[in-house]
Amino acid sequence: MKIILVTGGAGFIGSNFIRHIYRKYPDYKIMVLDALTYAGNIENIPQEIRDSGRFEFWYGDLNNLDLVNDLVQRSQVVAHFAAETHVARSLYLNRVFFTTDVLGTQSVANAVLKHADTVDRFIHISTSEVYGTALAEPMDEGHPLEPTTPYAAAKAGADRLVSSYVVSYGIPAVIMRPFNNYGPNQHLEKVIPRFITSAILQEPFTIHGDGSAARDWLFAEDTAEAIDQAIHAPLEKVRGEVFNLGTGISISVIEIAGKIADICGTDKANLTFMEERFGQVQNHISSTDKAKKILGFSAKTSFEEGLRKTIQWYKDNRHLWEKQMAMRKVPVKAKDGKIVWY
Repeated sequence: MKIILVTGGAGFIGSNFIRHIYRKYPDYKIMVLDALTYAGNIENIPQEIRDSGRFEFWYGDLNNLDLVNDLVQRSQVVAHFAAETHVARSLYLNRVFFTTDVLGTQSVANAVLKHADTVDRFIHISTSEVYGTALAEPMDEGHPLEPTTPYAAAKAGADRLVSSYVVSYGIPAVIMRPFNNYGPNQHLEKVIPRFITSAILQEPFTIHGDGSAARDWLFAEDTAEAIDQAIHAPLEKVRGEVFNLGTGISISVIEIAGKIADICGTDKANLTFMEERFGQVQNHISSTDKAKKILGFSAKTSFEEGLRKTIQWYKDNRHLWEKQMAMRKVPVKAKDGKIVWY
């Protein structure tokens, strides 16, 4: 039996990964460490898994060094998802992002170093936001890191911290940089759940700027599959490597609003526009070559298919997401000191 420690497992991408591993590997045990912040919800993990003898939950913080060390000591694989992740929130509440994303990652990396004789793989979940605005398209793993927000800067720091531990100490780490994820269980502060719930509630869609900002959108189940492949690839092929995870296709925010309106049968012209969030990057498209060549990974889910699955989940689980309604809008402190709600 292999034991996998999943930090941030009660969050959006972490919980999707847990469902994937639980179903695919019946002989694996899953341990979760999660601080259950506003973005973490134990209900994101199905009851079937939580009631299983193969699941163990630990409530705690990444910066509890003793706890992190004890859990890593018992694990063969560490999948590190735990982080503060929302770009807009980082513009006002920036310090907590560095405490969690950088210092928390150092806690985990140090525990992996201490138990490198028993940890087979350390998967660090970074983000495409570390690149900043695209200098070339598609963006490959050699693209310069030019973060434009505190969130992106904190994740860039964590990303390079893990890389430094590979170079200095030889830990068995792999760095994954997913582009924009979406799917079931995502917090309402993110754009796709916000649009979907607006459609369900028959509200106007709020667009930041003119809606032309475009991203590479990856369904969370595909992300889980890519991480699975990084865990099980030969270590000599992946140690210290960085992998972009995306589809190679970008879709603008205003296009997404239109697609959701069409699927939900609402008026696609029912839009309101507000000032663009500062620190915004205009376009991200992932190169898929490296992940395909080394991991054999290609996204299987088209955006239309993933979007329909996601919309159906929000229609079926209103009792879960209604609890987040007060947090759909995020306070941002503008450069002139004014608080703006995005």
